[in-house]
Amino acid sequence: MPRRSPLPVIVWILCCAHAPILAAGLSPARSELESQVAQIAGRHHGQVAVFAEALSTGQTVSLRSDEPVATASVIKLAILYEAMRQIRQGLVHWSDPVTVSANDQTAGSGVLGYFDAPATLSLKDVLFMMTALSDNTATNIAIDRLGLQAVNDEVGRLGLKSTWLYKKIGKPAIEPMPADQKRFGLGKTTAAEMATLMRRIVTCRLGEGDAPPTESDLAICAISLHMLRSQFYRDGVPRYLEAADSSEEGSAIANKTGALNAVRNDVAAIATKNGLVIVSIFTWDNADRSWTDDTEAYLTMARIAKAIVNAWSPNGLDAQAFRLMPSGTDLPPSRIRN
Repeated sequence: MPRRSPLPVIVWILCCAHAPILAAGLSPARSELESQVAQIAGRHHGQVAVFAEALSTGQTVSLRSDEPVATASVIKLAILYEAMRQIRQGLVHWSDPVTVSANDQTAGSGVLGYFDAPATLSLKDVLFMMTALSDNTATNIAIDRLGLQAVNDEVGRLGLKSTWLYKKIGKPAIEPMPADQKRFGLGKTTAAEMATLMRRIVTCRLGEGDAPPTESDLAICAISLHMLRSQFYRDGVPRYLEAADSSEEGSAIANKTGALNAVRNDVAAIATKNGLVIVSIFTWDNADRSWTDDTEAYLTMARIAKAIVNAWSPNGLDAQAFRLMPSGTDLPPSRIRN
């Protein structure tokens, strides 16, 4: 009787062993951490996209990270980056006076919409409110000052092909909108692309490619990093990571959030004892659309962030990882003038 090859049996065993994994949309080669993140996301009543990177080791976690998603206010990171570029080139300055008019004011997050108008602030103050308080009126003023097309041109130059700022907040569009604007609203991006943008900000890459920062670049980045570390909204990524008072030494987390009824997003740079970690999380189609501090999406993002940091930095956070200046310390923003 001829001997049969064992190959079909081996193939059948391997396929059956991986069938549950493939059915769940997971790769057999997925890391233990990636599987843990996928399990947390799988329990969420909505959609989740994640990209995370440990800058010291190059390790990554990816879950639907190239899928276009609605940015909500996370797109304000692109506006901040364009402001940094224009300051670098001398086109605008932190100290430039900016007038807030009644026509600029809009509803939603922030405080400038409640100011008596007209009011005059510095560009730095406007950008701080846009970043730390997610102020919508400040955002519209920044868009007018910097140029909406300039923001999109810079994003394109960085190779972020799925990231786009469509219009001002709460104001009608002044140009014809792409067909997908109705789906994404204020802006669109991917978890991976927004992680790239955050990485460029916190590592101070304002020039071409990965060119190292100059002394003047570092001064610009120190101010922007201070804005992000002063983030008012901390219910997502920071929730389970930083319980101590960070008012003296500064937060070990620099982040920008975004929220709509069915959307909660958080993109963060986390200073750990093992270096900087970038975590970019987007949720949409959320069943829980409540505007409370413990809405399900915030808890999901917090659990994912905690799992990532626990895996890559078991000993926790260290704000000193944010040191940008050559001397080893951040230059206090109050001492920086441009």
